[in-house]
Amino acid sequence: MINVIVELSKYLILILMILYTLQCFNMFRIKDGDKRRHLLAKQVMLLFFLDLVAFTVIYLNTMNFRVVEYYLAITVYIATLQILYRLIYKTASLLLVNNMCMLLSVGFIILCRLDMEKAVRQFVIVAAGSVIGLILPVLIRKMKFLRKLTWFYAGIGICLLAVVLVLGVTTYGARLSIFGVQPSEIVKITFVFFMAAFFQRGTSFRDVVIATVVAGAHVLILVLSRDLGSALVFFVAYLVMVYVATRNPGYLALGLAGGSLASVAAYFLFGHVRQRVVAWRDPMSVYDQEGYQIVQSLFAIGTGGWFGMGLCQGASKGVLPVVEEDFVFAAICEELGILFAICLILVCMSFFLMVVNISLQIKNNFYKLIALGLGTEYAFQVFLTIGGATKFIPMTGITLPLVSYGGSSAMSTIIMLAIIQGLYILREDEDEEIEERRQKRQAQAERFPGGRDARVPRNPRYPG
Repeated sequence: MINVIVELSKYLILILMILYTLQCFNMFRIKDGDKRRHLLAKQVMLLFFLDLVAFTVIYLNTMNFRVVEYYLAITVYIATLQILYRLIYKTASLLLVNNMCMLLSVGFIILCRLDMEKAVRQFVIVAAGSVIGLILPVLIRKMKFLRKLTWFYAGIGICLLAVVLVLGVTTYGARLSIFGVQPSEIVKITFVFFMAAFFQRGTSFRDVVIATVVAGAHVLILVLSRDLGSALVFFVAYLVMVYVATRNPGYLALGLAGGSLASVAAYFLFGHVRQRVVAWRDPMSVYDQEGYQIVQSLFAIGTGGWFGMGLCQGASKGVLPVVEEDFVFAAICEELGILFAICLILVCMSFFLMVVNISLQIKNNFYKLIALGLGTEYAFQVFLTIGGATKFIPMTGITLPLVSYGGSSAMSTIIMLAIIQGLYILREDEDEEIEERRQKRQAQAERFPGGRDARVPRNPRYPG
């Protein structure tokens, strides 16, 4: 009986995910406020139903009552978050909130199936991060002095990365964390704030050179720490922000050429880079060593097929090392199917498109660059994780935001989303101010049809 339920549930979960994904893109097409609110409410219902089905299946397979407790905690968390955003921020982007909840739910489901202890730790960190995330939009809206802290952002970012380089714990050949925290996740945010604050003052050649030196310092420390995945994320964010701020394709071409040369240099300088490239090109030739993870990841994806094997039916937990962090996408493909994984990618894409849309509509250049920089970091991190798990690019050790296990990554992503939410609210404020000024001008024109001079009485002796 349980096998029948598992088999049927995977199709039901897929249908729910497809319907949710379609609503994400319908939101960009529909302009009517009532219809948008209806679609957003439908998304929330689909999300709750998907969680109910998934955790019911996990419980039936494990008969562990902690799964029920975990499901109830997640349901209360999502419901509370939805209610608080609607009460506190009347003009917030509920699509961003819904997508965040969906990605977190997928992560909670797969982590609960793989490792309950890690799933519980992830939930606690996410809940704490969400409390901070509820406060940040207000701070972004009120703290106008943020654009003046240019060198504070650069200083704190370089110092945190330097501390990890000197005192950090080595994990899989790279210095990533200190006291269980990965500072590079937070520095991703301060780095974007530095670039935005610096370029809102000027975009001359001298400014670009100075910004390049500071960005190079961040990347160099990460390279020395052998955290090449994060170094790539920083570099791409820098490249996009320089191009958008200056609108000079020459800087983009120089950056791409420099990045290509740096990649070649890294290949010859670092042995673990060469190992990952060899494993990417022909993983079967080094199956017993570097290629093992990639081969098992591809096996898991292929085994799952289009519709997946069903929750708790895969073998990723016992076969794939660090499956909860680096290869969670392979586990999702194996148990929930490639079609479900494609929908997950599309949800991530809709989030990025929403951020780009927000960036294009913001008038203030500082906030515009922040939105674009944070969105770029998110999108490229998704690309690196999924590309590595599918052998599209060499593995970089980057986690899938909000889905993979990793407290620092989850916390920083929630903070990034809260900042973007604050920028969305600022954009709404800008639109309201523009509309108020337009209405005042219109009222003034109706009161004084001849313009301002109509209020001044003319001297008949001097008609001119």
